[in-house]
Amino acid sequence: MLKKRKTTRTVYALGQYISMSAHKARRVIDQIRGRSYEETLMILELMPYRACYPIFKLVYSAAANASYNMDSNESNLVISKAEVSEGTIVKKLKPRARGRSFPIKRPTCHISIVVKDISLDEYIEVDFLDPPRWSKKLKSKKKYTAMAYHNMCSNGGVWDKK
Repeated sequence: MLKKRKTTRTVYALGQYISMSAHKARRVIDQIRGRSYEETLMILELMPYRACYPIFKLVYSAAANASYNMDSNESNLVISKAEVSEGTIVKKLKPRARGRSFPIKRPTCHISIVVKDISLDEYIEVDFLDPPRWSKKLKSKKKYTAMAYHNMCSNGGVWDKK
């Protein structure tokens, strides 16, 4: 069996205190999670949401970090993790009629994008110590190998259908 060796080949970009609600940013982040770098840039350029521009800048920054720190090619990059968390809420008071005031809340969010280079994945070969449980007839220890690479770019999930 081939198992993936654990290596830290990820690079991230973090954007803090971006002035938009976390709910609106999550709507865009859910569309790019698990996609390749080039496909992500194309999606972000064509989506009509205001949250696309700061996320576009963060993805571009994460790719620049990967090319500078790991000398990786941009065609091998995949968005492995993308998170949006709520930041602080800026509160103001707007004066209204008859001496009253109305609160204005400006939400902020923190966006983190982790980029992974898929060309640097290493696989090691592992022997099974015991034969499979379903096969009681096999008495000798045999070596089983299988390629278990998961393509994150086209996972064929429910959300990919149009």
